[in-house]
Amino acid sequence: MTPTVPTVVVLDADPPPRLGRLTGRARIVRTDAAHLAERLPGADVLLVWDFTSHAVRRAWPGEGPRPRWVHTASAGVDHLMCPELAASDTVVTNARGIFEQPIAEYVAALVLAAAKDLPRTLEHQRERVWRHRETRRVAGTRACVVGSGPIGRAIVRTLKALGVTTALVGRVARTGVHGPDDLDRLISRADWVIAAAPLTEQTYRMFDAHRFGVMQPSAFFVNVGRGALVDEEALVRALARRWIAGAALDVFAAEPLPGDSPLWELPGLIVSPHMSGDTVGWRDELGAQFVELYERWAAGRPLPNVVDKTRGYVPGH
Repeated sequence: MTPTVPTVVVLDADPPPRLGRLTGRARIVRTDAAHLAERLPGADVLLVWDFTSHAVRRAWPGEGPRPRWVHTASAGVDHLMCPELAASDTVVTNARGIFEQPIAEYVAALVLAAAKDLPRTLEHQRERVWRHRETRRVAGTRACVVGSGPIGRAIVRTLKALGVTTALVGRVARTGVHGPDDLDRLISRADWVIAAAPLTEQTYRMFDAHRFGVMQPSAFFVNVGRGALVDEEALVRALARRWIAGAALDVFAAEPLPGDSPLWELPGLIVSPHMSGDTVGWRDELGAQFVELYERWAAGRPLPNVVDKTRGYVPGH
């Protein structure tokens, strides 16, 4: 009698993950959002490959059979968490380890581009305008990085290599990490304010009119965390009124960013399409990570990257 292998349901996206190494060791069932609800009761494992989808929230079964393990090919888990999943005994893991350094490099590139006025240089080049200017020195400036997880820590390390003095803010104060009570004081002195926090009830729209008002007029704001960390209307006003010098957003409340959004043409704002962590070969890395985790799970070994479902992130950092 042939032994039964676990069923892995994949909430698919194009291109799909390469799971050939699981041939004979797992039954792979691919599905789209419309059919996810009917697939979940028969799944042992759910791979959320389409990490832009909110289908898991809508499809998660309240009672009865459900996957024992859910893995999302992303750092954030806000797109899939719902009360039923949080209350269940299902283990949730994320893609910690894949995106940290690429995002840190992207943030460093934005800081350098802003300090050296590269957007205006490119604009002048297109217009064939020769206009000499002075730019800012990065070494010796101050940054406040909000989000003390692996991404935030990688940003701190990378900015320190550029000579930037950094302060890291997390959910609770501890050695090397400031608590939320220090946030206003730190951003009021920062040249660069970097949002890299997970999206939780506590961080929703934490960057609002008050926080942009606290920042100094020369400050530059960067969001590589989640779009809903920012009150986008407040950011529009802050830039229009020159409360801050500029900003760069890689994540937005609505993605793709609608064509009629005022953010597209807002002076001083750099818009990028949620690409800060996506380097050449990133999908292959995500697929290989899931296969390695599956092998651990199938062998009954403890999984890394386990998310605290009440907090919404992997604890311990």
